[in-house]
Amino acid sequence: MASLSTLTNPISETCFFLPKSCDLGFSRSKIAPFARSNVFKNSSFSSEGQCSSTFDVPLLSCSEVTERMRTSRESHKAKQLYLAMYSSVSGGITIDPAAMVIPMDDHMVHRGHGVFDTAAIVNGYLYELDQHLDRFVGSATMAKIQIPFDRESIRQILIRTVSVSECRNGSLRYWLSAGPGDFQLSPSGCHRAALYAIVIKDQSPPDHSGIRVVTSSIPIKPPQFAVMKSVNYLPNVLSKMEAEENDAYAAIWLDSDGLVAEGPNMNVAFVTKEKELLMPRFDKILGGCTAKRVAVLAANLVKEGKLRGIRVENVSVEDGKRAEEMMLIGSGVHVRSVVQWDEEVIGNGREGPVTQALLNLLLEDMKSGPPTVRVHVPY
Repeated sequence: MASLSTLTNPISETCFFLPKSCDLGFSRSKIAPFARSNVFKNSSFSSEGQCSSTFDVPLLSCSEVTERMRTSRESHKAKQLYLAMYSSVSGGITIDPAAMVIPMDDHMVHRGHGVFDTAAIVNGYLYELDQHLDRFVGSATMAKIQIPFDRESIRQILIRTVSVSECRNGSLRYWLSAGPGDFQLSPSGCHRAALYAIVIKDQSPPDHSGIRVVTSSIPIKPPQFAVMKSVNYLPNVLSKMEAEENDAYAAIWLDSDGLVAEGPNMNVAFVTKEKELLMPRFDKILGGCTAKRVAVLAANLVKEGKLRGIRVENVSVEDGKRAEEMMLIGSGVHVRSVVQWDEEVIGNGREGPVTQALLNLLLEDMKSGPPTVRVHVPY
């Protein structure tokens, strides 16, 4: 009899039938505990009507599920470690990755009715937590999710989760969903909105080398959805995949007017030939917290004479490709030089000096910026 691990076709392409409960030797009212070796024998029927074995599906207890999930995680060498997770459904924090789960009937899972945000953890401080939290609350309001806690309670939960994780350098990611309840379209059957948070330790070394981007053929989200940070990231994923399929790092979206918009999870900025920092307007795209902070830090370069000014306005593709420098800005990518867009080389084809200066300013701000952007975590 074939096991799940020996199947040559995906389960979705395999025809099988679960036997009726009466064929299994137990009734619905009394089900005896199953040992690991006990399985449901699944069958398919030949054209002659003969039943033939296909594979086995075990019936697992809760402890067996947990143990299998733990074994699966331990056998997979991931680039990220999950150090702690908070769930309002369970009402607490866990440091066991096998327990870092959410209910399948949570509407964020099967309807995409949820929002999220993030914050970097740098030397035991949360960077721009309050700025991201403000956007998080705004996204939840636009998504019509009833926030189950006040803002300060959410803030304390997030800080506490990082504290329990003992992570001093990493990232915090958090979600607010319509909550678990049922598999209907409307959230009216959800018990209560749910808050989740997880602390992530990325083991990949930072890379700030110049990258290539392409123009995305995936339609950009309408402004109503683009300006909120919802979990509906399928367009973003497809855009990223399109870039990778073309040996590029990211794909750049254009808006409905053909103007430069944003990347799949980062903002775009340019340094013009007149030495001005130029960013696309935020009215049709996500207002990047890191991009806005970089614009503030860029004032230092204006004082030093490395920039003549800072502008936020519409940017055409032609102006973007003619720029002296191009960069991607985001909480994950920080500030990274773009050296080629489609077939056009940007500037001299090397990492730009202003881009590098902005990266240094941002990294320094993350380590020693003012209290308005750095929140201490009491470990």
